Amino acid sequence: MALFFLQPTRLHTLDFAQRNGYIRGIVKEIIHDSGDAAPFVRVVFRDPYRYKLRKETFIATEGLHTGAFVSCGKKATLAVGNSIPVGQCPEGTIVSAIVVHTSGNYATVIGHSPDDNKTRIWLPSGAKKTVSGGARATIGIVAGGGCIDKPLHKAGRAYYKFKAKRYNWPHTRGGNHQHIGKASTIARSAVPGQTGLLRGTVKVKEV
Repeated sequence: MALFFLQPTRLHTLDFAQRNGYIRGIVKEIIHDSGDAAPFVRVVFRDPYRYKLRKETFIATEGLHTGAFVSCGKKATLAVGNSIPVGQCPEGTIVSAIVVHTSGNYATVIGHSPDDNKTRIWLPSGAKKTVSGGARATIGIVAGGGCIDKPLHKAGRAYYKFKAKRYNWPHTRGGNHQHIGKASTIARSAVPGQTGLLRGTVKVKEV
């Protein structure tokens, strides 16, 4: 669980403007969430129907910066940070925010099936997945890829790192039993108060 609550990361709501054209926003700031390795970007759009601004939080891709323009929609250009239907991406395009959200990862478009409106993508795990051609994807690699290259060196840093995340740490392993130098079992006829484990016995069947 993150220490500081941020707006959930999701693409702009699909409306008429995006289904038939595109809308353009500007990156106002790059923010960090203590529960995630990938940075987020705060993008501001003009509402096409009302006199107001709409703020959205996207997962940052490598190459985005404050002041950059981001387009979302069917007719958006093939540029880093733009969100377009995955069926519009040519084969070999590197995309993210569709199944892939972790820092430094990306998916690759490997084929289209126009008859079924399906697109085949290759995931970082090596698996191939078929998704709808209308599913939207962000062009580029998720930022923050080198976050695990720096070693932690000590348990104190690991403690504060995992405190902000949703992992149970430290992990207790079952294989590192301590050898105490003597038998840890006791006789079944031992007096009360004598500590230890009862030794298992093998029952012999009488023939």
